[in-house]
Amino acid sequence: MLSGYLPEIYMGLSSLLVHKLRSGLTMLGMIFGVGAVVAMLAITAGVEKEMISYIDLLGVNNIIIEAKEAVDRNELQARRQVSPGLTFRDFRAIAENVPGIEALTPRKRFKPGKVLPKTAQDPPLLIGVDPNYLQINSLKVVEGRFFNDTDNANSATVCVLGESAKVNLLGYENAVGKYVKMNDVWLQVVGVLAQQATADSDVEGLEVVNRNNLVIAPLNTVMRRFEDNNSYLKDEIDGIYIKVRQNNDSVETANVVSAILSATHKDAGDFTVTVPAGLLEQRRRTQSIFSIVMICIAGISLLVGGIGIMNIMLATVLERTREIGIRRAIGARQADIVRQFLTEAVLISILGGLIGIAFGFTLSKVIAAAAGWSTVVTTSSIAVAFGVSVGIGLLFGIYPAVQAAKLDPIEAIRYE
Repeated sequence: MLSGYLPEIYMGLSSLLVHKLRSGLTMLGMIFGVGAVVAMLAITAGVEKEMISYIDLLGVNNIIIEAKEAVDRNELQARRQVSPGLTFRDFRAIAENVPGIEALTPRKRFKPGKVLPKTAQDPPLLIGVDPNYLQINSLKVVEGRFFNDTDNANSATVCVLGESAKVNLLGYENAVGKYVKMNDVWLQVVGVLAQQATADSDVEGLEVVNRNNLVIAPLNTVMRRFEDNNSYLKDEIDGIYIKVRQNNDSVETANVVSAILSATHKDAGDFTVTVPAGLLEQRRRTQSIFSIVMICIAGISLLVGGIGIMNIMLATVLERTREIGIRRAIGARQADIVRQFLTEAVLISILGGLIGIAFGFTLSKVIAAAAGWSTVVTTSSIAVAFGVSVGIGLLFGIYPAVQAAKLDPIEAIRYE
């Protein structure tokens, strides 16, 4: 099929090479327009991928409650006049009064001052949770086991290590049965978790902890055996993880949780309730606004590029009026003339589109580096950009091509 257009393609390329500067300037609108389309699609796809990975990390059906730690004693005293902070009472109120919950656990965490064996990497974070933590966060144990309700009830000095914490503290050998020391407490390792996905930054203000660098112990063990320099500024518990049943709306459940906590905390604002699924929708809404702006910019550039193609093709028709007349006189049909000039218009838009795709790819990487965003250039985005460039060439090239075909052969030959 393409072979039938080879003469027109050859003539079109020849014309473009004769008028290099004019052709290049004509392509600018296409280059910027297609580049904007590619960059927009790359940024949109990258943000979507990054956000989905964050949501998978936090749990799409989860609700995360975080206590807001006081900055100093004065702020703590002001808060305590109206609110007791996040407590086990809050945990029990949620467990007893909120429907649709599959599992939940309180959390208490510490940054240990002393860790043995010593590590050259960042020291692990110690967290105390119920055994439900494993189910809530869909974690997998690759060595040993997770601690159980008996361990928690007895405040057993056992722990489970994240993958990075295990390697940094104990190396690559089997860690089960070995000991690590957090502050002044020796904990026996009973299990190691599989490597988890991590986030490079916080999500919408929610601190995302690197689960690979955790030492996880029974909640009662941490509550009874550990404290740090800032313990007096902290609530009784500093977080609650909730997993909502599959068929329940996590946003509605979170609203009920917020209402209960607001009542007991008297609107002190000393906690946050985060719904990962809600964050995803919020990010998508924000991204859609950005996409609309980018589409408008790309649309204007493409419109300018299309008008430029139409103008240059009209000028080309005028310059080559005698050529058109001669071709018609020796037997060329109107359809042949239309095909000739339409092919030339499409060639301009395709070349501009190809350069625009490369420009858009580069632009997306520059934006990603400058703004710290993730970008993904997909095959579909390149196909869309290429299709747009071909469509622009056809749309804005048809009028000059038809005008060329309508020229009277005799008058065209006489044209000077």
